Amino acid sequence: MEKAKVYFTKDISPQGLIRIYEALNQDLKGKVAVKISTGEPGGHHFLNPNLIKDLVQKLNGTIVECCTAYRGQRFDVESHQKAIEDHGFTEIAPCDIMDSEEDMVIPVNGGSHLQGKNYVGSHLQNYDSMLMLSHFKGHAMGGFGGALKNMSIGVSSRNGKAWIHSAGFTKDPDEMWSHIDDQDGFLESMAEADLSVVDYFGKENMAYINVMNLLSIDCDCDSNPHAPEMKDIGIYASLDPVALDKACYDAIMNSEDEGKTSLVNRMLEKHAIHVVEEAEKLGIGTSEYEVISIDEE
Repeated sequence: MEKAKVYFTKDISPQGLIRIYEALNQDLKGKVAVKISTGEPGGHHFLNPNLIKDLVQKLNGTIVECCTAYRGQRFDVESHQKAIEDHGFTEIAPCDIMDSEEDMVIPVNGGSHLQGKNYVGSHLQNYDSMLMLSHFKGHAMGGFGGALKNMSIGVSSRNGKAWIHSAGFTKDPDEMWSHIDDQDGFLESMAEADLSVVDYFGKENMAYINVMNLLSIDCDCDSNPHAPEMKDIGIYASLDPVALDKACYDAIMNSEDEGKTSLVNRMLEKHAIHVVEEAEKLGIGTSEYEVISIDEE
């Protein structure tokens, strides 16, 4: 497989986002879902609505989310809707909690943990294409959260999140906490869920952008995330989510920023790169890439 193209800009701005999306040369057709994390109340590292507004509106996109499997302030639809409003997202675009009514099953054509089933929000069927717009940062369970996590855990329903976290043991969000000791199984389950979403839409109907700012060791699902210790890096984008997450992982690992230590340790401790390895094994993409800067020299 030839190297995937991963585009990069240091310009973390509305204009930078639009330029890097246009560099992908991928026309997302029909009704476009823009998958982000709308952020747990109390946290403040999630993507700023003012940063993403122009791109979302350019795509005439709908911001999509699903409820969480942990009992925070986005566990139920009403509380989650309030969080989305309080964080300013309803002011910039239509917002849809995809599992607000029920979930649906889409097939997983690979792997073994999820037993061929990924449980996603039923509203997924209302969209023709999807932009995976992710805030790349650390994560307490996955090690890092980027495109692959946003596409798996992020698109899955509340029950589907439990299914992935427990590596196919249970769909009960409360029961799952007794079945989260298989770290590699969890990461492999995320990759299986990724495969199902890519197969559902088709590669020609998806695009991926990772914003590398506010690089905390904690996810936007944390209501009290650790303060970032690294400086902002920029925005990466690709049509290959495997290459994209690998490029972002490498950007941190190879950084000369002395503040990277905690994030590096978090990623190593959780064997975070394994989700990339498994996604490549399942044929979602390649870890071989070339970075193409779109900044003027």
